[in-house]
Amino acid sequence: MYFQSKTTSSLLITVFLLSACTLADVDVTVVSERTSLENQVLGSYNSLSSEVLLVASVRGVDPHGRVSSAPAHSGEQQDAVEAIQILSFHADDVDAFKQLQWVGENNQGLLESFGLQKESSEQQEIPPELTEFASRYQIAEFEKVVSEVNGARQVVMQRVVERNENLAKDDLPRVQTIFAKIQADKSLPGDKIQNEDGSWMVKK
Repeated sequence: MYFQSKTTSSLLITVFLLSACTLADVDVTVVSERTSLENQVLGSYNSLSSEVLLVASVRGVDPHGRVSSAPAHSGEQQDAVEAIQILSFHADDVDAFKQLQWVGENNQGLLESFGLQKESSEQQEIPPELTEFASRYQIAEFEKVVSEVNGARQVVMQRVVERNENLAKDDLPRVQTIFAKIQADKSLPGDKIQNEDGSWMVKK
């Protein structure tokens, strides 16, 4: 029991560490000139990620070998834990979706679906390494992943607003714009990105 709990705890810590890096990397490598609001949003996100990591690091067994209960925490905190877990779990698939141009990053910080395209066209070649991936994915599974990721992103953005004393509910659209900028900066060449005016471009 102890070994199983310890292994499970270690796995959770690894998952959350990976997920915590998804935006934290942008803080030091992509966004070189940030506004005050961007600093606040990134600071709140990093604080949230640290909080989630602390929740995940709680041992499941006490020093006497007894199973210990998880500490009580708010529904909002639990929602944030689950949201970051979802983002980490689907990260590889989302990267593949973007490379296949099945989705793009819209200007609200969410994924925009363009539908499954399983064969090469004049506009888009399917990379050989993604041929098998593209062929096995079904529409229902694809839509489920996109929906879960967008739901998780919305929870994270809402939580960032709630935990920042300088932000109010009315600031959510501004936070979404910042998250959209972060996701655009993280995107790779060939990924679709929506501009502020609503038009789409392929990142060079």
